[in-house]
Amino acid sequence: MPTLDWQKSSYCGEGDACLNVAASRGSVKLTESSDPDGAILHTTPATWSALLRALKENRG
Repeated sequence: MPTLDWQKSSYCGEGDACLNVAASRGSVKLTESSDPDGAILHTTPATWSALLRALKENRG
């Protein structure tokens, strides 16, 4: 199993509960920075893109 390159937003400060994201072949994985060894949610790149698009459209 390849090592995942977890990333979090630059808006997230140290110690904050943020979302960590890692991409792998055909999948996007999400976990909480406060519990990185906890549950990992798997989704498709298309679904992840749709969520980001919806969040950006409804920002403000």
